[in-house]
Amino acid sequence: MTGETVPPVLEMRDVTKTFMIRRGIFSPKQPLHAVNGISLKIEKGDVLGLVGESGCGKSTLAKMLLGLEPPTTGEIFIDGEPAYQGGSRTAVARRIQPIFQDPYSSLNPRKTIGSIVSLPLRVHKVGDPLSWRKSVEDILDIVGLPRRVYDSYPNQLSGGQRQRVAIARALIMKPEIVICDEPTSALDVSVQSQILNLLMDLREELGLTYVLISHNLAVVEHIATKVAVMYLGRIVEETDTATLFEKARHPYTEALLGSVLTPEPGLGVPDSGLGIAFPNPINPPSGCTFHPRCAKAFGPCSVKAPPKINDADGHVECHLYA
Repeated sequence: MTGETVPPVLEMRDVTKTFMIRRGIFSPKQPLHAVNGISLKIEKGDVLGLVGESGCGKSTLAKMLLGLEPPTTGEIFIDGEPAYQGGSRTAVARRIQPIFQDPYSSLNPRKTIGSIVSLPLRVHKVGDPLSWRKSVEDILDIVGLPRRVYDSYPNQLSGGQRQRVAIARALIMKPEIVICDEPTSALDVSVQSQILNLLMDLREELGLTYVLISHNLAVVEHIATKVAVMYLGRIVEETDTATLFEKARHPYTEALLGSVLTPEPGLGVPDSGLGIAFPNPINPPSGCTFHPRCAKAFGPCSVKAPPKINDADGHVECHLYA
């Protein structure tokens, strides 16, 4: 029917994830809000770059999207339908697949490449052994690996080739969405660009949507269409990539961009201005959780949670724009 709005391929509505943890053997359990009320919409074909310091909740968010961790509250939708209704992950796993950070530990060293890449087909009972071999050889072609590696073992391949195997395994089920968790950080710099270019080619060729988790802002700027910046379990800024890198609005985003190493001689290591102390996520600061580290903090920052502002430039949570 014409005029119908197409739902986002992936949507999170006010999703939280709380872990109850002990700080000592005899102390009572306390809540740690790893993800604290996140709402995101990802359109088909988007590459969403998810950035932030270690411990901000990026990996927990990815685990929830993959169904490895259930949300404490909130809902996740795929193509407008609740993702994990009924508790089954099988249907979702056909549509969302991960590419992990370390190709050395994410591949079983005792299995051949053919066995590793065909595993999703066997788990989901798609086809038969003859069709599995053809499917694996086809996907090896697509990711740029020779068919002869079918009978090889991971230790016979280079790091870049192993990551291509991991990409082939993720794509064998023809998913709509791929969660890329630091997909190039364990690779040599010379190989990183090859893998990134491969991911971008596959996006065009296969109509994929990516969620890219990365510390490397240069990688995010290169391939992301949108960027979401996480701090202590919340998205503090979200906008398209060009806008974020030209005129970041949240002071935390500005600090992250200011911390990027540049090749210019004599500049030394940049100072982000964030200090070395990351706030305690079990006992976060009052008001805006970023205010103790913020160079622009003023009156209400330590008292009131910042407003959520959605405008033409995207989403930002900061008193400066209230």
